[in-house]
Amino acid sequence: MPKPLNPAAIGAESEALQFTYRWQDAALYALGIGATQTDLGFLYEHSEPAMRVFPTYAVIPTFEACKALFDVVGGDFSGVVHGGQTIRLHKPFPAAGTLTTVGRVANVGDLKRMAQVIFATKTTDETGALVCETEWTIMYLLDGGYGGEPPPKSVRIRAPEREPDWVVEEKTSPEQALLYRLSGDHNPLHADPKAAEKAAKVTEGKPILHGLCTYGFIGRAILANECGNDPSRLRAFSGRFSKPVWPGDTIITRGWREDGRVLVVAGTKEHPEEPVFTNAFAEIV
Repeated sequence: MPKPLNPAAIGAESEALQFTYRWQDAALYALGIGATQTDLGFLYEHSEPAMRVFPTYAVIPTFEACKALFDVVGGDFSGVVHGGQTIRLHKPFPAAGTLTTVGRVANVGDLKRMAQVIFATKTTDETGALVCETEWTIMYLLDGGYGGEPPPKSVRIRAPEREPDWVVEEKTSPEQALLYRLSGDHNPLHADPKAAEKAAKVTEGKPILHGLCTYGFIGRAILANECGNDPSRLRAFSGRFSKPVWPGDTIITRGWREDGRVLVVAGTKEHPEEPVFTNAFAEIV
C-alpha cells in the first residue's frame, strides 16, 4: 500500500551522500544522451587538455538523495511523473571524482487534482567547493486535494514570435532509454513493456524515454550552439517536461537569444504539434 503524501516533509533533508564516478561513467552518460564521434572530447579519456563532462551530468549524483526524499514525502509512486528540472552549475565536473550531495524537500503543494513536490540538492567536491545545485519538480498525479497550500507560481517563459537563432534535429535510437538507464535511472517505465502498459494514460502503452535523457539531448544542443562545447560557460538550464518522448523519436530543439539568455523549446518530428519541453531557458557566460 502506498504511504499517504506527507506535507509536513517540507524542510526535511537527506544525509550527505557520496557519489564516486570514473571517466567511464561520464562517457556512458554522454552516450546515453546521444553523444557521437563529434563529441569525442566527452568520450575519450585521453582528450586534450582533459576529458570534459556534459553539465547535465549534474542530475546523476543526486539520484540517491532524491530517492531518500521520496521515502520522506510518501505518496502513491505509481502516479509520479517528472514535471520539470533545473540545474545551476558553479564549476565544471572533472572526468572522475567523488562528490557529496545533500537533498532537501523544498516544497509540497496541493494543486487539487494533483500535488507538486520540489526537491532541491547541493553537490560539493572533495574540497567542499560547491559544484552544482539542482531543483526537481515532481508531480503526484494521484495525491492532490488534501487541503494543503498551493505551490508557488512559476514564471512563464515564452519563445519569441520569430524564427529561432538555431535549430538542432537529432534522432534517438530505439535503444536510447535502455542505454540511458545504465547511468542510474532504473524506473521500469522506460524499459519494461508491462510497466508501460499499466501506465498507458501517460505512455500510450510503450516504454517512454526518460525526461532527463531528453533534457540531456537538449543540453547538448545548447552547449554546442551557445558555448562552443565549453562546459564552464553553461551556468544554468531549466525547463518543464510537457509531453513524453519515445525511443526512436527525433528531437528538434530550437533556441532564441534574448535578454542575455537563451530561450528553448523542443518537440519531436513525430508529434510536431505537441512541444515536449517548454518554459525553458539557459544562462550562458
